[in-house]
Amino acid sequence: MKIEITTLPNGLTIVTDPMPHIETATIGVWVEAGARHETAATNGVSHLLEHMAFKGTTTRSARRIAEEIEAAGGYLNAYTSREQTCFYARVMKDDVALGADILSDILINPTFSADELAREKKVVLQEIGQSEDTPDDIIYDHLQAAAFPDQPIGRPILGTEETVNRLGRAALRKHLATHYVGPAMTLIASGRVDHRKVVALAAEKFAPIRKAEKKDPPRARYKGGDRRRTQKLEQAHLTFGVEGPCVTDADAFTAQVFSTAFGGGMSSRLFQEVREKRGLAYSVHAFSHAFADTGFFGVYAGTGAKECAEIAPVVVGELEAMATGATEEEAARARAQAKAALFMGLEGPSARAEHIAGQLSAYGRVMPADEIAERIEAVDAAALRRFAGRLLKSKSPAVAALGPVKGLEPYARFAARFG
Repeated sequence: MKIEITTLPNGLTIVTDPMPHIETATIGVWVEAGARHETAATNGVSHLLEHMAFKGTTTRSARRIAEEIEAAGGYLNAYTSREQTCFYARVMKDDVALGADILSDILINPTFSADELAREKKVVLQEIGQSEDTPDDIIYDHLQAAAFPDQPIGRPILGTEETVNRLGRAALRKHLATHYVGPAMTLIASGRVDHRKVVALAAEKFAPIRKAEKKDPPRARYKGGDRRRTQKLEQAHLTFGVEGPCVTDADAFTAQVFSTAFGGGMSSRLFQEVREKRGLAYSVHAFSHAFADTGFFGVYAGTGAKECAEIAPVVVGELEAMATGATEEEAARARAQAKAALFMGLEGPSARAEHIAGQLSAYGRVMPADEIAERIEAVDAAALRRFAGRLLKSKSPAVAALGPVKGLEPYARFAARFG
């Protein structure tokens, strides 16, 4: 990756990642504004703005936006996370200027038409309803809320029916004016691109972006707790979590390798013990999420009502086994999986652009892939054992459960297994 970085006078950062052997490019804008930058009253505004940006500008209708990009064979997309919102275009190499023009237009000149807003709120409410109908998806929102109650990082990215219905054009404009400022925005172009041309494009198209102070979100406070809801479903969806490392923690890469060894594949401890040996769940895996100032390590299992009671003791038992018996063989296997995922994920321009955005947000620089691989390679069995011990010392674990979960052991009993 031969990355070049330029910062414009208005604070907008321009990054190019040339891939001269391909015929396409991804150009996108990452904004340091997501769900954790919202208040309780404006929960969901980041995601709603993401939708509304495509619904018309002072120069283009929603239909024209779609027709222009598709006439060139490209496509537009966007997503909202807890810490960022991204808008990007995938285009042919000769259409990078078109992608930049449309992106700048939707971010600088959105009209937030009242009619479009009313329609798009219905779409977002349908999206919320769909997530509620997908228990193995919505359960992670419940776990996040249990871990970080009554604070922005614990609220759903989509918002709620109540908050979305309440949001109006004024809220969208305020969010745009507050957070869509140069120092909080990064334009990344990956693929068949030329740095000087991209910088010139950005300087022209994004000149109206203001240089103003970037607004940091409230600091996260992990608390933990219990959220379970009995519901008529075929499966019980169980999640367990504890506080993990933030992106700059020395254990951030240890957590990545650990989650792979513990529950990241068919050879992992959880898969072998929970599914292969005991037949307790069809789906079981571990995950680790790192944010700017906190982190989260968790386990998901989809199981039956009768098997519900056995899952929690087995998960903690395997965690204890890792703390005393993680081997060099499983550490090597997890490292290989993590490195393969890294390099395989860097083979396409969209994934590379997203990788760059995450690196800049976390470290203020783009860590070379070889350096990341070295940090992964440094995680040995001793590190896995130590990290398992760190997790077991956690106080106030988070539990979220949905479905036929009456058999799940009480929270106090589960919490007593930690600390």
